[in-house]
Amino acid sequence: MSSSRKRGLGSLRPVLGYLLDYKLRLFGASCALLFTAAATLSVGRGLQVLIDQGFGGGTTADLRAAIEFMIIIAAAIAVGTFVRFYLVSWLGERVSADIRKAVFANLVRLNPGYFEINRSGEIMSRLTADTTLLQTIIGSSFSMALRSSLTTSGALVMMFITNLKLSLIIAVGVPLILLPILVFGRRVRTLSNASQESIASVGSYAGEVIQHIRVVQSYTREPFEVQSFNREVEQAFAIARRRIRQRSLLICAAILLLFVGMSGMLWEGGQDVISGRMSGGELGAFVFYAMMVGMGFATISEVWGDLLRAAGAADRLVELINTPSAIADPGEQRPASTGARPELRMQQVTFAYPARPQQAALRDFNLHIPAGRSLALVGRSGAGKSTVFELLLHFYDPQQGQVLLDGRDIRAMGLRQLRDNIALVPQQPALFTGDVRYNIAYGKLDASDAEIEAAARAAHAHDFISALPQGYQSHLGDQGVRLSGGQRQRIALARAILNDPKILLLDEATSALDTESEHQVQLALQELMQGRTTVIIAHRLSTILHADNIAVLDQGRVIATGTHRELLRDCELYARLARLQFREEDVSADASPAVPDAPGRAVPG
Repeated sequence: MSSSRKRGLGSLRPVLGYLLDYKLRLFGASCALLFTAAATLSVGRGLQVLIDQGFGGGTTADLRAAIEFMIIIAAAIAVGTFVRFYLVSWLGERVSADIRKAVFANLVRLNPGYFEINRSGEIMSRLTADTTLLQTIIGSSFSMALRSSLTTSGALVMMFITNLKLSLIIAVGVPLILLPILVFGRRVRTLSNASQESIASVGSYAGEVIQHIRVVQSYTREPFEVQSFNREVEQAFAIARRRIRQRSLLICAAILLLFVGMSGMLWEGGQDVISGRMSGGELGAFVFYAMMVGMGFATISEVWGDLLRAAGAADRLVELINTPSAIADPGEQRPASTGARPELRMQQVTFAYPARPQQAALRDFNLHIPAGRSLALVGRSGAGKSTVFELLLHFYDPQQGQVLLDGRDIRAMGLRQLRDNIALVPQQPALFTGDVRYNIAYGKLDASDAEIEAAARAAHAHDFISALPQGYQSHLGDQGVRLSGGQRQRIALARAILNDPKILLLDEATSALDTESEHQVQLALQELMQGRTTVIIAHRLSTILHADNIAVLDQGRVIATGTHRELLRDCELYARLARLQFREEDVSADASPAVPDAPGRAVPG
């Protein structure tokens, strides 16, 4: 991932676009901010009245009037601050939520190739940590910066109105205060970006280890992973330490220069009071305004680093929001013309994955799956079997050639229009954290209970589901961890059955199952395949002997097609794979009698 690092606070401009969606609340927050700033500035006038008329007037009535005036000002500040804090905090939470939704909405539309070349941990860090940072900045630091800018500007004006000579002394020090902000601010921004990226790296590393915790523990690599994680954390801390040092220097320099200027002003003002050229109340008001200017600059210098961090976070989030998918979705161009049993064809397809652009997964690849028939894909690891599924689902576009559905290039079809016709049953079923009903109905969320149960019965899953503590309302845990492999596979099959697809893609759903589970899943698969165009990735030849046709793949090409008997006779690679799996010297002679003549009959073990 790469994003701009040179735009400064201009990176926050897209965030303002989200704020403008809530114009009324933004207007209310702005009015409250202006009102509070004006009330705060009036404290200086109140101090002048209190000193000159309250303390200097000599009567209780004058003192009471001056104190009542101060109380009114304080009440105005309190009310304005309440409204401002509520509205600004609301806007921060709301905009953060909107950005988080926009990022996720774009992420789920990106093609799988994007996630091949970008780490999921970093993406999740952007989705969570960066949006939380923006919420904090908008709801706190940004408001503080605006408030300080208003009060500082107003206090400067009031200083010049109150006393011109002292104001000029303060004005000379202002550029000196701005200097460290400009010098250290750039360093803080660079280190803030590096700090956020290091935090993302820490989260990504921890997530990967936790995801594969069984492997880590089985190889007793816990001490190694702890040391490696500690190095990641220490590296993130070292970057954060440098960022904190720069921010501390920025604040220190600003405060020091500020109070040097204040000291010079107090010396001159004190001389004027002593000589009678200025009243005590006037000096008190001027000191208050000068303190407001000083505190304003101190606040701005303190939150400047936060604003720069927010700019970096906005850069990263906007990049995710604006990242286009490599797969164009034209939408439904015209009514789908696919029949009840669609025909699939791949013509002269050449394809390489984005992460390996120089290594073609398929070369001049041609494949034909007749309507309503089943085709099994056989070959060694890396031959291109899974790539065929990726292209049929239009997760990628081939660099050359076409993928056709009933003679129509799938690139001319909307993604939903295409994928509504297809169901994938992967080798490792994907189950979500939720109950049984949710997982079965994932492809058809409006399905009735009767439809879900019928699908479960067809997948030979109803019996074990009914035995669960809450039946179809039983939660399955993270990725279905509470179920066995065979049970998870049958839940995935029930999902495919409920979706009632015209095209079925099976990635050898029984290769990792025990004999009993395999038998149950095979029964469900044979029922599911009836009347559907089916493509099967075969890891064990014994499970696909009932397929109408078999295609042998090698190095990204189809080198032979035919039935089991034909391939044993005519394809050396297929015969060798069969010998290795059936453990026979002469598979052609001994295995042929066990081969069924028609789909649906029992196949050898």
